[in-house]
Amino acid sequence: MIRIELDEPTLARTRIATSPLWEVLTSLYLLHRSPGEPPWPYAGWARHARRVLAEVPAAAPARLLVTPGGTAPDFLTPIPPSPAPTLAEELAVLRATPPELIADQIRSHHGNDAPPDWLRPFVTDRQAALDRLADGIQAYWDAAIAPWWPAMRAALDEEVLNRARALAADGPDALLAGLHERVRWERSVLTLVKPLEHSFRAVNQRLLLIPLIFSRGALSCSTDHPEIVAVSYQARGAALLAEGGPTSAGAADTDRLAVLVGRGRAGVLRALTRPATTAGLAATLGLAPSTVSEHLAALLAAGVVHRRRVGRRVLYGLEPAGLALVTLLGADPATASA
Repeated sequence: MIRIELDEPTLARTRIATSPLWEVLTSLYLLHRSPGEPPWPYAGWARHARRVLAEVPAAAPARLLVTPGGTAPDFLTPIPPSPAPTLAEELAVLRATPPELIADQIRSHHGNDAPPDWLRPFVTDRQAALDRLADGIQAYWDAAIAPWWPAMRAALDEEVLNRARALAADGPDALLAGLHERVRWERSVLTLVKPLEHSFRAVNQRLLLIPLIFSRGALSCSTDHPEIVAVSYQARGAALLAEGGPTSAGAADTDRLAVLVGRGRAGVLRALTRPATTAGLAATLGLAPSTVSEHLAALLAAGVVHRRRVGRRVLYGLEPAGLALVTLLGADPATASA
């Protein structure tokens, strides 16, 4: 367990940000943790990403992010510099990491011992090591993630919008309580359910939540920054990585909701357990926006979903009848083991 005690000023400064660089990190850990084939919906993407790492030499330095022992100084994946940075902006921060920050973080992780061999170049030839890592991350991103990024970004925008609305409407307590099944919030302690045992107190800092498509349920925490504690969690929308969505032969036969309303509309209903826009649903489900609009029109006519305007966006959500359908007929069997 990782237990983070948050004082009131830290809790009050809770914010949300996306991070392409953290997506790179978690995608590499996903490959590392699944030496065979990851479960749906990551399997097709993982095969492609492994080909990239095997056949694109320029991407090889990105592997350094998957460190021996599973922990590394946070300067390798710095805190996002804005709520929605580009990868180029994050890599610019990485390339400009000052030597004193590297020294301080290596010391905090390894004491007065000599740094391990893989970290030593960041001390002895800092700029070359940082540039080599950044170039490798960019090459890996271009080949392994960029083709999926527009859909990922749309899904993450939906995630941030919904979390921000919850934060504004109900405050940080409600937001943290519903963040993830392996995140527990008991004022004033945020607990991440992980094998690692660690506890610390955040005093007069800022809590930054980072939703990630590649998390696959894994949780990470960054504490080396003097002003920010960052916690990542699984975002909705990983289904967009699937090659055409779940195709298990027995899934359609055992999916009672799909038998009742059709597989496309069943997917829309399940996705609307949290309000979403048409574009967000299309990105999450891997469907054309026109197809999603048709499903929504039918579900609106049936009275199982509603639509509400929030600023310039139109959000769809479940009516009580729609929620009852999703609850009573159960989870999608194609994703139950993911």
